[in-house]
Amino acid sequence: MSCRVLGVDPGSRATGWALVIAEGNKYHIESAGVVRPAGSSRPHRLADLQRRLASIVNDLAPDCAAVESSFSGINPKSGLALAESRGVILAVLGCDDLPVSSYSPAQVKSAIVGHGRAEKRQIKYMVVRLLNLDATPQADTADAMAVALTHIHLGSWKNPR
Repeated sequence: MSCRVLGVDPGSRATGWALVIAEGNKYHIESAGVVRPAGSSRPHRLADLQRRLASIVNDLAPDCAAVESSFSGINPKSGLALAESRGVILAVLGCDDLPVSSYSPAQVKSAIVGHGRAEKRQIKYMVVRLLNLDATPQADTADAMAVALTHIHLGSWKNPR
């Protein structure tokens, strides 16, 4: 049994994404990157995020998606911008009728490193090891890979919705 999991790490300025393919207990990256929306205003950047993520979903045809939930300890202005980006992401995934699961940063850290207070460098290290990568990915991309791997490790892809 295999599954194509699109991991997404929402950001107000950069959104990481990665398509991880799970085949039994083996996984590999098909494609990954970062969307840095262009535009002179927040509505234009959100529209650009929507168009670009919709194109990625259309091109990659994932079976399901895993999205990191918002971190609550950020200031209200940053939290609002992040929530707006996350809303666009969820809408794009919903338009494609993809099963979507959300994971908190602590859940991702726990699934990937083994405890919920892991540091970013520990997550990157484990992502490189688990996916047998030749190089360490950029932070936003590594986070998206970690979210997809969390979905896979928790077995959520086996019982969508």
